[in-house]
Amino acid sequence: MKTAFVFPGQGSQSVGMLEAAHREFEVVREVFHEASEALSLDLWHLIENGPESELNKTEFTQPAILAASVALYRAWLSAGGSVPDYIAGHSLGEYSALVSLGAISLSEGVKLVRRRGQLMQDAVPVGVGAMAAVLNLDDALVVQCCEKASDVGVVAAVNFNSPGQVVIAGEVGAVEVASGFCKEAGAKRVLPLPVSVPSHCALMTPAADLLMPYLVSALVRPPEVPLIQNVTATEVTSLDSLKNNLVKQLYSPVLWTQSVARLSALGVTHVVECGPGKVLSGLIKRIDKSMTVFDIENPEKLHSTIELMAEKE
Repeated sequence: MKTAFVFPGQGSQSVGMLEAAHREFEVVREVFHEASEALSLDLWHLIENGPESELNKTEFTQPAILAASVALYRAWLSAGGSVPDYIAGHSLGEYSALVSLGAISLSEGVKLVRRRGQLMQDAVPVGVGAMAAVLNLDDALVVQCCEKASDVGVVAAVNFNSPGQVVIAGEVGAVEVASGFCKEAGAKRVLPLPVSVPSHCALMTPAADLLMPYLVSALVRPPEVPLIQNVTATEVTSLDSLKNNLVKQLYSPVLWTQSVARLSALGVTHVVECGPGKVLSGLIKRIDKSMTVFDIENPEKLHSTIELMAEKE
């Protein structure tokens, strides 16, 4: 049996997340204490009490999700869970994966992703960018619709989340025009997303240029197990390529469907979503129905997953 851990990205946060895990596992409380010290911000208080509007600010969302994901991974190990054969993360989740598997320290990791969030927000003023989810339309047709709308402004297909679910991003007007083209082409629905940053499109290039110095100082080694990266949907080959792909990730599509396909090709049969929520679990079930998928956001699920995985070994 080969296993993979996958780490969710922005959008999986919620006020009150990990409440039961924080109560049960000392290691979870330790992670949030260390993260809060590094940020000079009471991260757990923000997660526990909100307000939601504050937690949803990109510069706070990113460290909150990273800390939550790393806390669950450490809780998994403390409860007797095994180190996976492969790891992957959806956008921000790559950073959670790297911290969990020892490539970046927790304190450096939360500072890095907070800075990443600030750079992303600074690159595009609020109200200039937009994102929308296109449902039940062939990937190639979504790409074509974005190309047709590019005369209006920047717009591209940026998240290939699962067959029939592609997210587009760019300037507001161009996203609206591309959305119209997608509907005309047969999309079942096109849903505008409540985000302040148009991630993974060309508008993020200025943020990428500024991110590299922070990455160079924070990223100290390749992860302990192979990481499937968003930009290439293949394993990391070197520390330099890892850094370069993390920078490219800001303005390049997230190849999630292809990344899950790569895990399957590598023989992965069991996948654990390590972070708040179960967004990735739902996507993976649509991408490859042969995979067995677990989420471990609360202690009951975490313990039962460890027991089930032990039975399979």
